[in-house]
Amino acid sequence: MARLAALGALGMLPARYLHAATRCGAGERSWIPDDAFLAALPGIMQAFAVPGIGMAVVEDGAVAWSRGIGVANTLTGEPINARTVYEDASLSKPVFAYLVLQLADLGLIDLDLPLVRYRRPDYLGDHPWLDLITARDVLRHSSGLPNWRTSPATEALVPLIRPGVDISYSGEAFFWLQLVVEAITGQSLDEAMRVHLFGPAGMHDSTFSWSPDIAARSVHGYRAHDSTETGMPVQVLRDQWSAAQKVAERWGKPLPTWKYEDAERALPEVLAVAPPGRVAWAGDIHANAAASLRSSVQDYATFLALMMERRQRAAWEVSEASRQAMLTAQITVPGRWTEKGLGWNMEKTGDGMVFHHSGSNSGIFKNFAIGDARQRRGLVVMTNGGSGALVYRRVVRAATGHDLLSFDL
Repeated sequence: MARLAALGALGMLPARYLHAATRCGAGERSWIPDDAFLAALPGIMQAFAVPGIGMAVVEDGAVAWSRGIGVANTLTGEPINARTVYEDASLSKPVFAYLVLQLADLGLIDLDLPLVRYRRPDYLGDHPWLDLITARDVLRHSSGLPNWRTSPATEALVPLIRPGVDISYSGEAFFWLQLVVEAITGQSLDEAMRVHLFGPAGMHDSTFSWSPDIAARSVHGYRAHDSTETGMPVQVLRDQWSAAQKVAERWGKPLPTWKYEDAERALPEVLAVAPPGRVAWAGDIHANAAASLRSSVQDYATFLALMMERRQRAAWEVSEASRQAMLTAQITVPGRWTEKGLGWNMEKTGDGMVFHHSGSNSGIFKNFAIGDARQRRGLVVMTNGGSGALVYRRVVRAATGHDLLSFDL
């Protein structure tokens, strides 16, 4: 308790979170990393060439602590701070899944109806299995679709295996479901997120899209072995979004308001100004439910808190049945050591079941989130280094005591 109070006094713990942090029962282990580990962490980051890291912890169902270490940009030396925005990569998927469950609770989408009933994108191929894929398949990764097509500008999207029978991790499936959400709500992904989740939850530093403010606060990625003119590897999403931003400014239509049709219309103009090879199809310049979320670690921890058990929920939150569905096995595949909920992975530990998800974009943004809904605690770690997984695993082990099987994949 004394250490938490000291962190608050030093400005390392936002005052509004301090009270929640000190409510942990005496017999419960806190997931806030201890002082000795935090002192050693900069050396660990240096060993693995990870310039910056952000961490946030949920205790007793509320955001209780956060810390940023290192730099957001290796060229300028800009330090990580409380408003630094990270490229969340596949940590996008559970957040989008939450929105889909909110819409299901409102009766706007049926998780077990084929997606083609709602929207059939032109880039889908001609295959009977496409008519079987449901939102539930997407969220539990049983759609049978590939993760991403090799040549989306020319290659039709078709399933590789029959939907509903096995796990086939697929970003393409999430993107299709995102287009369904656009059709159902009549809104862009960011607009729907802001109405249903970001706004009510107070996640003001979160977006699936891009803006000058987000660009200024977003981390740059880094790999130690890269020797480009700038000293940093290609910043794929940043390059794509920056090109699209020029068109958005000419149109007077901000990128967060773009739907897929806007991206399709803008594609020729973006191709004319984008760096060679960065943009191939409209999906490259459109918000992506599978991978384009950017947020502060505090915002993501705020989202993690929504997964925790508690007696009452706000009217805007998912129903208790939907929350439990997100954290309950949705498909049985013999021999698997993890389970797929709706948006989350689950793994049994010595302390019970935990939910988790990893993220990796462009080989330079590595992130991890983990939670224990019963114990009402969670941890998110985000990095801007290609070896970030080697660092976040050490943070998770030190903070939670869990050495997950997923770390060995």
